[in-house]
Amino acid sequence: MQFFERPILNSPYEIPRAHWELDGDGRPTDTIIDRRRRADLVSPIPAPKRRGGRGRQTEMVLDTGHGLSTEDQEYNPSPIINELREAIERWRALPNPEQWQVTPVTATLLRHWRALQADATQRFRPFFCQVEAVEAAIWLAEVAPKSGARGRRFLDYLKLANAGANPDLFRVALKLATGAGKTTVMAMLIAWQAINAARSPSSKAFSRAFLIIAPGITIRDRLRVLLPSDESYYRDRGLVPSDLLPDLGRAKVVITNYHAFKLREQLPLASGTRAALTGHGPRIETLETEGQMLRRVIPDLMALKNVMVINDEAHHCYRERPDAEAAKLTGDERKEAEENAEAARLWISGIEAVKRHLDLGAVYDLSATPFFLSGSGWTEGTLFPWVVSDFSLMDAIECGIVKLPRVPVADNLPSAYTPLYRDLWPTIRSRMPRKNRGEAKPDPAKLPIELQTALDALYGHYVKTFEEWEHAGVGVPPVFIVVCNNTTNSELVAEYISGYERETADGELDFHQGRLELFRNFTDDGHRLPRPRTLLIDSQRIDSGEAIDKAFHDVYAAEIDAFRREKAHREGAEAAKAITDEDILREVMNTVGRKGKLGEHVRCVVSVSMLTEGWDANTVTHIFGLRAFGTKLICEQVIGRALRRLSYDPDPETGLFGVEYADIMGIDGLNFSAQAISAPVKTPREVVHVHAVRPDRDALEITFPRVEGYRVELPDERLEADFSKLEPYVLDPHKVGPAQVTMQGIVGMPEQISLDYLKAMRPSELVFKLASHLISHTLRDANERPKLHLFGQARTVTRQWLDSGLLVCKGGTVPAQLCYKQLADEVCDLIAGAINTNPSGGQIIRAVLDPYNPEGSTADVGFTTSQPDRYDPRADRSHVNWIVLDSGWEAQLAQAIEDHPRVRAYAKNHNLGFEVPYLYEGAPRRYLPDYLVRLDDGTTLVLEVKGFRGHDAAIKAATMRDKWVPAVNRLGRFGTWAFAEFREPFGMADQLDRLITDVLTRDHAA
Repeated sequence: MQFFERPILNSPYEIPRAHWELDGDGRPTDTIIDRRRRADLVSPIPAPKRRGGRGRQTEMVLDTGHGLSTEDQEYNPSPIINELREAIERWRALPNPEQWQVTPVTATLLRHWRALQADATQRFRPFFCQVEAVEAAIWLAEVAPKSGARGRRFLDYLKLANAGANPDLFRVALKLATGAGKTTVMAMLIAWQAINAARSPSSKAFSRAFLIIAPGITIRDRLRVLLPSDESYYRDRGLVPSDLLPDLGRAKVVITNYHAFKLREQLPLASGTRAALTGHGPRIETLETEGQMLRRVIPDLMALKNVMVINDEAHHCYRERPDAEAAKLTGDERKEAEENAEAARLWISGIEAVKRHLDLGAVYDLSATPFFLSGSGWTEGTLFPWVVSDFSLMDAIECGIVKLPRVPVADNLPSAYTPLYRDLWPTIRSRMPRKNRGEAKPDPAKLPIELQTALDALYGHYVKTFEEWEHAGVGVPPVFIVVCNNTTNSELVAEYISGYERETADGELDFHQGRLELFRNFTDDGHRLPRPRTLLIDSQRIDSGEAIDKAFHDVYAAEIDAFRREKAHREGAEAAKAITDEDILREVMNTVGRKGKLGEHVRCVVSVSMLTEGWDANTVTHIFGLRAFGTKLICEQVIGRALRRLSYDPDPETGLFGVEYADIMGIDGLNFSAQAISAPVKTPREVVHVHAVRPDRDALEITFPRVEGYRVELPDERLEADFSKLEPYVLDPHKVGPAQVTMQGIVGMPEQISLDYLKAMRPSELVFKLASHLISHTLRDANERPKLHLFGQARTVTRQWLDSGLLVCKGGTVPAQLCYKQLADEVCDLIAGAINTNPSGGQIIRAVLDPYNPEGSTADVGFTTSQPDRYDPRADRSHVNWIVLDSGWEAQLAQAIEDHPRVRAYAKNHNLGFEVPYLYEGAPRRYLPDYLVRLDDGTTLVLEVKGFRGHDAAIKAATMRDKWVPAVNRLGRFGTWAFAEFREPFGMADQLDRLITDVLTRDHAA
C-alpha cells in the first residue's frame, strides 16, 4: 500500500503531516491517515520544493494542470517573509511569557488564543494561520522595536516598501487564502489594540479607534460581526476572555465601503443652471470638502487620535505608479483596468484624507490576493512589497481547511493539447451572441455548441451532488456559479439555464423553458416559480447601490419581514423602514445556502464581476468560467468562491476534517512568462494581377446565379422523404466539444464527468422536439404561421430519419444533444432537403436571387495576390489568366479539367463571387466551391476538392445536392447545373470522366 503526504492543520505550533491513502492505480483516495498513528509510513512521491520556516512553503500558487509555481515566477513572495517567519518562530518558542517583550494584555491574549487552538472541545478554534498572522502584526509592533538591529531591519524594510508605493502611510499586509478566516484575524487585531489602549490610555502604540474599509456594501454588512456592541466574534467565538470584554467595549469601530469616500454634491445643479450662476466669475464649488466628507463617513472617530485602518480585500487599495507606461489593453480588459484604477484611487485617497485631518496609525491590509491589479502601473500580479505574513491558497488546500478544487485534466477530444473545458473562453468568444444598440435581444438558444455541451457536462455532475445532498439531509441545495464577462452574456446564460419570455411581433409573450431542469425558474406551463432557483447578479451595481432586478420583492414576503426585523434589531427602526429592493437582493446573495433566509432556495448564481471576492457562501460545489481569466490572481479569486467548506466538524476518530470537493470548468491558471520573438527580415513576395483576359478570351466567360436563399413551398397534404442519398450525421467531440472529462485536484479522488444524465431523454420526446422544430422553423416561411396540421407527418418523417441509422454518436455524445438549437437547425434542414427531393412532394423549393445583382460572371475578376502557389491555365480553357491554388490537389484537378475533351471553359472560384448559402450550427454561412466547369452542351459543373472532410462538408454537399442545384435548374435561365466532390487525388481524371458521362447521359435522357 502506498501513501501520499500532505500537511494537516491540527496543532497550534506546527503543521504535522498526514497521508492520503492511494488505491491500486496509484491515485489518492478519500482516506486520510494521521501520521501520529502511522509514523512508520514513508511517502513515495517527492514533496514539492519548500520555502520558509518549519519546512513548509511560503507561497505555492494553484496552477491547474501546469504544476506549482517556481522560484522564477513573479507570484513568489519576498524572501523577507521567510526571514520574519523564522524570527517569529524563535520568539514563539520562548517558554517564559516574560521573555516575549509584549504587554501583559498581549501576553494574556496570545495564551488565550493558543489555548483555544489546542482545546479540541471548543466549537470554534482559531486556525494556525490566523494566529500566525496576528503574531506577525504583534511582533512588528511590540517586539521589533525592542530587538535592536534585527528588529529595525524589518521595520526599515517596511518603511522603504511603503515609501515607494504609499508615501506617508505605514501599511502592513497579511495574506490569508480564501476560507482561512480573515474576519477572525480582524477581530483579533481589534481586540489586541483596543484592550491594550483601554488599559494604557496614554500609550501611543495602541488605538481604540478603528476604521474598517470594505470593497462594497455586501462585505461591509458582513463585517458587522466586528462591532463590539453587536452579536460579535469576540463573544460568539470566545476570542476575548470574559474579564477583558468591558475594556473591549470602549473601542469605536466604524465600518464603511470605499465608495463613501467620494465627495458628494451639496447643491445639485443642472449644467445650464450652473453656467448661468457662474457667469464670467470663478466656478461655483458645490462639492463637500474632505472634512465634511469625513464627518459624514466617520463621525464617531473625529474626536479620537491614532486611528487604525483595516482594509478588507486590500488588493483594491493602492496608489498608481506615477512613472509607469500605460499597459496596452483592449476591450473588456481595458475597461476592467480603468475600473480597477478608479476604485484604487478613491480608496487610498480616502485613507490619505483621514491622515491629513486625523492622527492616523498603522494600516493593516488583509487579502487572499494582495497583488497589484491591471491599471496600477505595476506589473499585474506583483505581490505588495509590504506583505509580512503569507498563507497561500496551496497552504489552505494542503491543510484541509478548504475544499479540494478539481479541474479538467483530460477529455476525449483527440486533437486537443490541453482539455478544452480548462479554458473554454478563447475557443468560443468570437461566436458568443452580440447585442447591438437598436437590435433585438440575442437568442439564448444560439450559444456555441461547445458551451452548451460543457454546461450539460458540469450540470450532470451537479445533479449527482444534488441527489447526494438530499439523501444526506443537508437541508439546502449545492450552488452552481457561472462567472461571465459582461451583462449581455450573463443574461443570455441565465435565460438559457433558467428559462425566459420574449415578446413577439404580435405583442404576445413567447415562453421558452430553461435547459437545465434543477435551475429552472418557471413551471412547464410558463408560470414563474414562487422561489426562483437561479439568481442573476451584477455585483458592481449592487455594491455601488444602483438599481437592479426587483423580481424577488413579492415572492419572499416572509423572509423579507424577518430581514426587516433583524435589521431593526441591529440598526434601528428607521434603517428597517428604509430597506430598498437593492438591500433585499443583496441579502438574498449574502444568505445563499442558509436555512430560513432569503437565499436558502438558490441553486444557481450567474454573475459578471461578482463572486471574485467577498462572498462567503459555503455551499458552492461547481463553478463555470465564461470569460477571460488573464492572471492567476483572477483565477485564484474566482476559484476561491467554491473553496469554503460546508462542514468544519472533525472526524471523531481521526480528529481531522473530512474531504470536500469543488469542481471547476473554464478557469485556467495561466503562465505569463512571455518569450522574446525574433523578427528576421523577409523578402517581399512577387505580386501578380489576376484578371479576366478581355476581349481576347470573352468566349470562355462563365456566368452563374447569385443565390441569396431558398424558399420552401410546403405541400398541403403530404410529407414524404427519401433518405437514401443522405450521408450519416456524426456527433462527436470535434463537433460539440468533449463529452467525457476527467476532473482532478492536486490531491484527492479524480472524478469522471459525462453526459450520461442526458440519456434519460426518451426517443419519443426527442422525436417530438425535432418534429416541432421542423414545422415551426425549418418548413415555415417568414411571416407565416406554421402548418400545424402536418405535425403528425413531420413526426413520422423525423422518426424515420432517427431509425435509419444516419445519426452516429461517437465519443460519449448522445442523441439528446440534437435539442441544441444549432444542431436541430442542421438536422431539420437535412430532413427538409430529403423531403424536397421526393418526386411525390412536388416542386417545393425555389432559389431566391440577389435582387440587385442576380448574375455573376468571370468577367468581373480582378485582384492582386502574392500567393506563390499558382497555376497557369491554358488560354483556350480559362477566361482568367491565373488560378490561385489552395492545395496541390486543386492543381491536379485543373490539369484533369483542361485535358478533358468535353470541357469548353472553366474557372477557379477565387474572388469570383460565387457563393452558396447554407446553414451550419444554426447560423447562415457561405460556401465557396472550388471550380466552375462549362461543358460543350452548356451544362455547368460545380466541383469541390476535399483533402480533409470536416463536419460541415456533409452539410455543404447536402445543400448543393438537395437545394441549390434543383432550385437553380428550376429557374431555367441559367441552364443545367450539377455538383460533385473529388476526394481521391490519384483518380481525378477518371472520376471527372465518369461524372461528365453521367451528367450528359442524364441530360439527354431527360
